[in-house]
Amino acid sequence: MAEEQAQTTATQEATATPQTPTTEAPVAPQLSISDLQALLNVIDVASSRGAFRANELTNVGSVADKLTKFLQHVAEQQKAQQEEQAKQEGGAEQKTEAQPEQK
Repeated sequence: MAEEQAQTTATQEATATPQTPTTEAPVAPQLSISDLQALLNVIDVASSRGAFRANELTNVGSVADKLTKFLQHVAEQQKAQQEEQAKQEGGAEQKTEAQPEQK
């Protein structure tokens, strides 16, 4: 009988507090290129101020090197994309200029 009362109470509480379904999926944390650049700057400042012990410097340097290479790679990709986009836009402008006006 006590179990029935507990179940009844739980059922009443569940129906008393309406739950609204969430339609939005949880948003994953975002990490941008500027965040990674800031992280590299933090590593530089911390190492210049002696924040790391000698035995930690190898690991810190390794991570800083990987981060630097990644940021350089991304910068090269962005530059190549911009050049390609400029080339496509330039090609489209040349085509429209080369066509004579029709009357």
